[in-house]
Amino acid sequence: MSETSSPVRTELLEGGSLLCVTLARPKANIIDTEMIQALGAAVNAAAREPALRAVLFQGEGRHFSFGASVDEHRPERVGRMLPAFHRLFRDLADTNRVLLAAVNGLCLGGGMELAVFCHRVFASPDAQFGNPEIKLGVFAPMASLVLPHRCRQGAVDDILLSGRNLKADEALALGVVDEIAQDPAQAALEWHGKHLLPLSAAALRHASRAARLKLLQDLDEVLPRLERLYLEELMSTHDAAEGIAAFIEKRAPAWRHE
Repeated sequence: MSETSSPVRTELLEGGSLLCVTLARPKANIIDTEMIQALGAAVNAAAREPALRAVLFQGEGRHFSFGASVDEHRPERVGRMLPAFHRLFRDLADTNRVLLAAVNGLCLGGGMELAVFCHRVFASPDAQFGNPEIKLGVFAPMASLVLPHRCRQGAVDDILLSGRNLKADEALALGVVDEIAQDPAQAALEWHGKHLLPLSAAALRHASRAARLKLLQDLDEVLPRLERLYLEELMSTHDAAEGIAAFIEKRAPAWRHE
């Protein structure tokens, strides 16, 4: 078990077959640099466990996560934060384990990106999903990469261009969510016990990589392009900096459309 002061708690379950990773900074469970580093350490340690079949992510409290730190999206900070956030997803891919997400409450921005990167997403009936970055004058690079692997293009466009929230039933219909359950963490544990626990962990490591070969290719080839688009082009605009500043200052943005 990790230290209580850590933004992340970990627990090995089912004889070392399942690692439960809890975002432990309620109520918002903001994914800031400290949490990114803690999540990376947790998944890198998990990759050294030969019997481990799956990693389950959940949020402490009422919500999964409100997303990445908006303050760390300021122009002077985002050049360090965004590459670190993207390295986390490469670390997740490199574990070659089945990734599960149990979502309660709000699952927004970077929190939604973490959830939808998982192989299976279990959501409570009151869960809400959204990538509201466009409302802050920016876009969501990881969601832009991952959502097309889950949803049809029309749904991807709707989610990323409107920035609206999806209720659990709509998220299920669009492919963002795989199962709705009153207790999504318990549903994930039961799915693991029924479908993964009887299997060879070695075989699952290879199968999880094979099943996601196209997504892994996109991590290598498309994600760097998205990162450059964000950092070198988007962040040179007035409106990107203005949208972030307006959110932090709790005021309406003054768009210049440039």
